[in-house]
Amino acid sequence: MSRKDTTTGVKGSGGRGGEGLRGRLTPGRIAALVVAALTLVFIFENTQKVEIRLLIPVVTIPLYLALLGTWVVGGLCGAYLSCRRRR
Repeated sequence: MSRKDTTTGVKGSGGRGGEGLRGRLTPGRIAALVVAALTLVFIFENTQKVEIRLLIPVVTIPLYLALLGTWVVGGLCGAYLSCRRRR
């Protein structure tokens, strides 16, 4: 077996060498999940209506929708940039 070959030959292991869930939950991923959960709590705690100017029109919407929309757009931009960087 070469150094790069990580398969164990165990049927159904998926080539992960028996890591299971522990191998997938890295400290970085746990931190990202905690930050995402805290962000969602913050978003849904802010329910008052606010006025937002979208270039010309003024829109009155609940603050949580504005925050959620901003979070989604930021995530999409981050995903796009990370995919572009890998190429």
